[in-house]
This record gives sequence, C-alpha cells and structure tokens, in this order.
Amino acid sequence: MWSYILKRILLMIPTLIGVLTLTFVVIQFVPGGPVEQAVHDLRRGQSEGGGGGFGLRTHTGVDAQQVEQLKKLYGFDKPPLQRYFLMLGKFARFDLGDSYFRHQSVWSLIVSKLPVSISIGLWTFFITYLISVPLGIAKAVQNGSKFDVATSLIVLVGFAIPGFVLGVLLLVLFGGGSFWQLFPLRNLTSDNWATLSLGGKILDYLWHITLPVVASVVGSFAIVTMLTKNAFLDEIRKQYVLTARAKGLSERRVLWKHVFRNALLPLIVGFPAAFIGAFFTGSLLIETLFSLDGLGLLSYESVVRRDYPVVLGTLYLFTLIGLATKLVSDLCYVWVDPRIQFEQLER
Repeated sequence: MWSYILKRILLMIPTLIGVLTLTFVVIQFVPGGPVEQAVHDLRRGQSEGGGGGFGLRTHTGVDAQQVEQLKKLYGFDKPPLQRYFLMLGKFARFDLGDSYFRHQSVWSLIVSKLPVSISIGLWTFFITYLISVPLGIAKAVQNGSKFDVATSLIVLVGFAIPGFVLGVLLLVLFGGGSFWQLFPLRNLTSDNWATLSLGGKILDYLWHITLPVVASVVGSFAIVTMLTKNAFLDEIRKQYVLTARAKGLSERRVLWKHVFRNALLPLIVGFPAAFIGAFFTGSLLIETLFSLDGLGLLSYESVVRRDYPVVLGTLYLFTLIGLATKLVSDLCYVWVDPRIQFEQLER
C-alpha cells in the first residue's frame, strides 16, 4: 500500500508542474496584463481628478519611468524564465504570493472567501445525498411504477433548468421581485448579525442561505439519484440476490443487508471528492445573482483584472487538492471493496 501511495504522490509532482507551466505560458501571451491594467487605472484617475475647479478634464499620460516602476513592482522586469522558476520555488514553500490589486496575500483572500463557498457547497452536498440516495433506492425497488416515472420526470426537469435561471425565478417569486419578499437578496447574514443571540444568528444565516442553496441543489439531484437507482438495479439482478431470496430471507433483509452495501460502493468512493469539492464549489453566476462574495467571484475578477498571483495561486491550490482527493478516492475504493488490490490499481 505504501509503495502505491508513494508512487501516486511522485506522479502528482509532474502533473502539478505541467498545469502550472501551461497556465504560465498562456499568461505570457494574454494582452492587457497587470502593468497595462495599472497604467489604464492611472490614466483614468488622472483624467478624472486633474481637471481643476471648473469641471475641466485633462488627459496626461504615464511616463516611461512610471511604467518601469510598475514592471518592477509586479516582477515583470525579470525574464519570463526567471519569473517561472521563482514562482515554482514559492509554490514549493506554499507561498502563494500577494495580490497585485487587492493588497492582500493570496492565502488571506482565499480564507476570506471560503465561508460563502463552504456554505453553498456543503449544504448542496448534504442535501443532495440525503434526498437523492433514499430516492434512488425507492426508485430501484419500484422500478417502472408511476412513482418511478414521476420522480424521474421531476429530477430531470430540475437538472435541465440552469441554476442561475432558477435563482432568478426564486428571486422574482420570493425575493421581492414581483410577488413575495420572504427572503433577503444579498450576503450571508444581516447587518445586525453580531447583535443577535445564538438562535437568532442561526435563523438569520439559514434565512439568507435558503435561496442560493435551493438554486444550487436542484440540478444536483438527477445525477446522484439515477446513479443510486442504476447501482441498486444492477445488484438486485445478480445471482446472490436470487439465492438469498430462495433461502427465504425477507425482501427488507435482502435489500439492506446484501444489496445496500454493494450498491453504494460507487457513491462511497465518490464521497471524498464530493466532500472536498464542496469547499471549492464556487458558482460565479449564483454568487453574483445573490451578491455573495465567494471563490467563484474571486476567480472571475482575478482573470479579468489579470491578477496573476491570485490566478496561479488558486489554480495551484485547487489542483493540489484535486490530485490528493483523487488519491483518497482510490484508497477508499480498496478499503471498501476487499476484492480490489493495490497491485491491480498500479496496472
């Protein structure tokens, strides 16, 4: 086992370097870099603020010395190859650097945006599995019935509706759009959250998170539900189930003692990836729609502003977490199913 884990960890290194290298090379050819963005901001500030007392506007340029200072500030006075190896050295020490425009470290930015993404992601994860797994089991047991057809139609319609479209509909209906104003439109908590009691804080948080979570979770039901149903149907049709029934075991005992354990293997193996992914489920459209400042909005704004330390730092962190989660998922598969051996995974 340990040799397999060591091999997988060693394979993560070239994968991680490859992702960073490709992104770094693409960045070199993207127009409108951070220096150009800063020059544009300086010119706009001079144009708006240098007009005198009569509302006149002047447009003074930015001289070459200021441009060179900006290049030195952002590290672009060094050759690309040197900047590339400096980046790898920092990332090897888990130093993600500082944002060009936010004047914060990338680590502090990620930590500050995590509450929003964790709230949406974890609620989506737990609600999806708590509803979809029992629903999938019920659909498998009643395969072909009216209940099966009706629930399939409902979850597939929910899957077909984009989350941001459902979010707009929820805001129109329940956010004071045209009907009822039952839920707030922005932020995770109210302005007076600090003065509320513990129970009041919990209710206020749930009040704010309801619409974003509903908009995010409805589209997730179909995949988990149908995966659970198909896994159970595959197991129910196997020979050992027929043998158990022939021995006189009750249907309930056959289902929960024999079928349940084997049918849930695909879902159990996917738990680590789904759970860890919930921390970084940044949905740009959902966050923008409900005025939530999370990782999705941070990533989008960083790309638009060419804030390369944030872009590369978050990419490095998320890729590393993704690779580690994939390893944990493979290990879970071996631990859950004793028929799988590490020697088979290495092939």
